[in-house]
Amino acid sequence: MTLSVSQKFRQLGDRAEPALIPFLTAGDPSLELTAKALLTLDRSGADLIELGIPYADPLADGPVIQSAATRALARGTRFGQILELVQELTPQLQAPLILFSYYNPILAKGIAPFLHAIYGAGARGLVVPDLPVEEAEILLAPARSIGIEVILLVAPTSPMSRMVKIAEASQGFIYVVSTTGVTGLRQTMGKQVKTMIDNLRTVTDKPIGVGFGISQPEHAKQVIDWGANAAIVGSAMVKRLAESEDVNALGQFCRTLKQAMLRE
Repeated sequence: MTLSVSQKFRQLGDRAEPALIPFLTAGDPSLELTAKALLTLDRSGADLIELGIPYADPLADGPVIQSAATRALARGTRFGQILELVQELTPQLQAPLILFSYYNPILAKGIAPFLHAIYGAGARGLVVPDLPVEEAEILLAPARSIGIEVILLVAPTSPMSRMVKIAEASQGFIYVVSTTGVTGLRQTMGKQVKTMIDNLRTVTDKPIGVGFGISQPEHAKQVIDWGANAAIVGSAMVKRLAESEDVNALGQFCRTLKQAMLRE
């Protein structure tokens, strides 16, 4: 039985263990390699896995993930193929799968049909980066009834009043965006991340995951030391797979990240 996102965090919490959440773009370099990479990450320390549905206008994504989405679309990667891949793989995965999609493709397919389709395929979480909390209930309510947890994002520019609303509404965990702007590789983690985690801790006991810019083991360890429950690693994963097409090297990177997070 596939665990929900919340169940996985509870399971990890019982062991006082932080979660590593790698991100891949479906179809880059190919759907076949995406499948192999998902299985490899699952066996190399990933606790949950985020899979991006490629989109032609990815406003929140930096150049690495934008390029990956462009390549995937150019190769003909389509939503139906991604669903087939998810359906085939989720019975083999220990890590719950979280899909990452912009809002327009969801609206184009219809909210309920989209949610039923991804749940039926085996996904258990959904991140929609361009969905503001003020408009989120139209997605949150049906997702709740279907069994998909919609994870909302908190940005460094979010005032405390808005952070409270996001924390209340977000399902599964709260996604803290570590920096303003788009995703991408960075050298250091800004101290504002600790402040955001501390502020959220005053209003919620939901798990907190930090993403956007985590590219090194030290970054992952830092956000856990600051009180986060999870580190989300996107561009660094996507870049490695695109450049080498070596799933074993990707697995080793995943293990290195997880080991760093577990260090005292």
